[in-house]
Amino acid sequence: MKAVNYMKLEIPSRSANEAFARGAAACFVSQLDPTIDELGDIKTAVSEAVTNCIVHAYPDAIGKIYISGKIFEDGTVEISVRDKGCGIEDIHKAMEPLYTSGGEERAGMGFTIMESFMDKVKVRSALGRGTTVVLRRKIVSRNIQNERL
Repeated sequence: MKAVNYMKLEIPSRSANEAFARGAAACFVSQLDPTIDELGDIKTAVSEAVTNCIVHAYPDAIGKIYISGKIFEDGTVEISVRDKGCGIEDIHKAMEPLYTSGGEERAGMGFTIMESFMDKVKVRSALGRGTTVVLRRKIVSRNIQNERL
């Protein structure tokens, strides 16, 4: 399926940029006229993915976070959040509810939250090379009919 619109963003892995990333994703998705709930779900999933980069990918340094978005003709939105950090040793374990490698202050619910709010979550990672989280959601409520974005 071909994307009808896209965006790319690069930000430093600073906590202050988490809100910017979620806002940028919301602005991009808003062209599909999502409901408040759909928009909130996407913002939350993006927030969790970016927070994972900040906390886990670059625990002792400031690195780069790459966010890209695509909108497809059927109203599906795909947002990718990628880092070039330390990577995830065991993706299946990391995606288990309540599992965290971030210490006592972390809840270990990031991937679970992403999966509950998105239609599909795909995670690729390589130790020492980074992680990519791909979030997909179809915007059911869109008002755009047969219109090229």
